[in-house]
Amino acid sequence: MSDASNPNTRNKHKQHQTLDKLQTSSFDRRMSLAKASLRAGSRWASVNAGTIFSSQEDKDRKRKQVMSEEAHYLAHEIGKLKGSIVKIGQMMALYGEHFLPNEVTEALHSLNNDTMALSWSAIEQQLKIELGDKLNDLVVDHAPLGTASLAQVHRAVRKSDGLEIVLKVQYPGVAAAIDSDLGLFRNMLKFTRLVPQTREFDEWFDEVSEMMHREVNYPMEAATTERFYERLKDDPRYIVPQIIHEYCTTGVLCMTFERGVPINSAVMLSLPQSRRDKLGAASIEIAVRELFEWDEMQTDPNFGNYLIRLGDGKDIPDKTILLDFGAIRGFDPNLLKVARALIAAGYDHNKDQMIEGMQGYTFFDQMPHGTKPAMADVFMMATEPFSSPATNPDAPADAFDAEGRYVWKQSMLHSRVMKQAAESMSSRFFSVPPKEFMFISRKFIGAYTFMTVIDARTDVRAMITPFLK
Repeated sequence: MSDASNPNTRNKHKQHQTLDKLQTSSFDRRMSLAKASLRAGSRWASVNAGTIFSSQEDKDRKRKQVMSEEAHYLAHEIGKLKGSIVKIGQMMALYGEHFLPNEVTEALHSLNNDTMALSWSAIEQQLKIELGDKLNDLVVDHAPLGTASLAQVHRAVRKSDGLEIVLKVQYPGVAAAIDSDLGLFRNMLKFTRLVPQTREFDEWFDEVSEMMHREVNYPMEAATTERFYERLKDDPRYIVPQIIHEYCTTGVLCMTFERGVPINSAVMLSLPQSRRDKLGAASIEIAVRELFEWDEMQTDPNFGNYLIRLGDGKDIPDKTILLDFGAIRGFDPNLLKVARALIAAGYDHNKDQMIEGMQGYTFFDQMPHGTKPAMADVFMMATEPFSSPATNPDAPADAFDAEGRYVWKQSMLHSRVMKQAAESMSSRFFSVPPKEFMFISRKFIGAYTFMTVIDARTDVRAMITPFLK
């Protein structure tokens, strides 16, 4: 859920940039998008007409410029609507590299940090509806800690004992508008022809619909948070907030306020290498345990969902704070079996084993046999951190250090994988990746990015060995 969970994001938005009311009716939202699309379409038509006698190079440059400008304008207008339509845009930004122009995905990325806050008067009214007289127990900060597409978070203090808590307040009307928003966004994609309308895309969009409904189900999120709290409460490397049921409703989620610094803050990069290595190992271990042990995964890699509580470098360890469990997704046993087989093949760096590991999953089973080696090449590179210098002669010479640890920043793994994917997956079977693997990849992309940002070195192979032997 973007940075709304982050108790240290002290409202990046200017205070005067707030909304007093959300447009939650289908008609209002349809009209807003229609108006924005009309402007974008008019600009696009103008640039095509205006460059008719220009060179191809000038045409391409002008079109890219206008596409970027109008994409940012559309993203800004979508951001004002809030709700699931923004969340859909955020997901398109994450995966847009598969089927959208760079200018569009760049603009959609702004939805992660450019959504306007709902005014305090509107939030207070919602809290009164949800909590009733219990609201009198609390002193709530008027300025949000963070805003996102479906909710915003406010810090509060319980008067009776001074307990610091956060209230995740769902925007009024967004839950009821999900299906309508999905329809609006889907029609917009069809109209612009930015995304190939394939069976895979239909399945992916259905998955987005299910995820949206899960993310507004606060009782489910509370239960999931408590489940992860029980799993990790005795591990000194992690902190999971505790749910305060007294102030939880279907539209408000209440938990303890946890202090920390953002993952990408300057203080993180100033930490000694050994401390950054431990934080990186803790990050990817969560992903490994989710896939091999818990059978469910937090699929939103947004950095706002994590904080770091710094220790003293001696007796008190650094801790990773896990903040948001709205994007937890369970996977069926057959899919997990295939995913684990692919990781095992990467561990052994065996291409034949990788191709064999694809069997039993419909997407791969329906794929022409001749295209599987190309996909295997991508998976082989993506699982490079699970291999070793001894088993993987294809890894760059500087991807591992002398102790066999993977050097994330130096390896340039993400850019190499994307380049390999672009070269290998040119057939229509890869126009939209299979929906389940898109969500599993979100977690690993997040963990990989985290370790790259903090320049960590981790022995991933040693971490995963117990699960494969």
